Amino acid sequence: MKSRDRAVLEAVLRNDLVAFTERCFQTVLPGEAFLPNWHIQAITHQLERVRRGETRRLIITLPPRNLKSICVSVAFPAFVLGHDPRARIVCASYAQDLTAKHARDCRTVMESAWYRQVFPGTRIARRKNTEAEFETTARGYRLGTSVGGTLTGRGGNLIIIDDPIKPAEAMSATQRANVAEWYDSTLSSRLDRKTQDAIVLIMQRLHVDDLVGHVLAKGTPWTHLDLPAIADVPQEIELGPGLTYKREVGDILHPEREPRSELERAKADMGSQKFSAQYQQRPVPPEGALIQRRWFRTYRGTPTPQPGDRIVQSWDTASKADKTSNYSVCTTWLRRKNDYYLIDVLRIRLEYPDLRRKILSHAKAHGTKTVLIEDASSGASLIQDLQRDGPFRPIAIKPDGDKIVRLEGQSAVIEAGHVLLPESAPWLGDFLAEILAFPNGHFDDQVDSFSQFLTWAAKPRTRIHIG
Repeated sequence: MKSRDRAVLEAVLRNDLVAFTERCFQTVLPGEAFLPNWHIQAITHQLERVRRGETRRLIITLPPRNLKSICVSVAFPAFVLGHDPRARIVCASYAQDLTAKHARDCRTVMESAWYRQVFPGTRIARRKNTEAEFETTARGYRLGTSVGGTLTGRGGNLIIIDDPIKPAEAMSATQRANVAEWYDSTLSSRLDRKTQDAIVLIMQRLHVDDLVGHVLAKGTPWTHLDLPAIADVPQEIELGPGLTYKREVGDILHPEREPRSELERAKADMGSQKFSAQYQQRPVPPEGALIQRRWFRTYRGTPTPQPGDRIVQSWDTASKADKTSNYSVCTTWLRRKNDYYLIDVLRIRLEYPDLRRKILSHAKAHGTKTVLIEDASSGASLIQDLQRDGPFRPIAIKPDGDKIVRLEGQSAVIEAGHVLLPESAPWLGDFLAEILAFPNGHFDDQVDSFSQFLTWAAKPRTRIHIG
């Protein structure tokens, strides 16, 4: 290779994490074919945002055998240390042997001739070069540990968690609790600079209360790159500045490596529940638990108003607005005879004064005065307040029976096709995930708002209170 061509290649490897990742693959898996795909671009784009300090909390969920560990646990630490040999990186996986393998592969990359040419300022020091940990001559390091391992006196400015629990152990509540406790009490406190450093969590989903479910439930903002094997909702995924990839429903993640026929075979072999979690990143079957996905009809665009239509909003309000509390949720519906079109979902955490203002402004934005509020907890105060001096009189709804009974009582209406969802909406994926997971999901605020509206709509009335 000519010196000019070599210089160009080295510049590409130094500045393009996609190309660098492919070169790492060729180094640790010589003889195997690297199959490029857009999802690798999406992963490396988000990792680069972490390296540049634009993202401090990143979750990546995708099916097994899609280069997640090569990208995140091997190539990315080597790339970070190449650009900053002082970086301190902690990498964790569910088992020490897996952690050791990732460390060996990363070391193999960093000791290769091509890496030393691309990053001449980064060298592994002789004084610290063990199976689990190696230092650079600038005293940066890559430290590997297993989930549950001790990190006394150690920390880093980048923590990478790659597969924190074995699939075979994910159904154990004890094992899941141990992982969550280790993350909360040990790992998350090991960032050197709490306001600047980053955590990357990459895994296949295994349970609604796996580590991804656990950290998302805390309410801390995470960037989440969600890559199901088969797109179940439309997605627009960033691949770089000004560059996106649009996935339509049914789009296969990487058809050259794993076509639909192979995915169907995997589903038949492992069962729909495991397939839904590990391949679809949905820890419940897409068909749903209590409510079946196929029961919902869909509509395109915005429903054109017709005589007799009514816009109705259904609020389930939370008692607190802290990060661990439930959400306040408002579902907005167009009621047309016996059909119900869900046109918007608002899911927020607000203190009482802000919540009251949001109820008023949200009703005005959708042009309605038919507002249902659950007559419990903070909802009771909101009802009294708005009935006393609000621009409309909200309808107080007393919950009757437990949550499961309330939704189950409306299942026939849904199964009969009277509930219509939009073909696409920013909130649709989260809404469906919660409805279909119920009663096994972590949250049920959208479920409560949903069942409250259907219960109200089913009751015969001679007069509707619209203020």
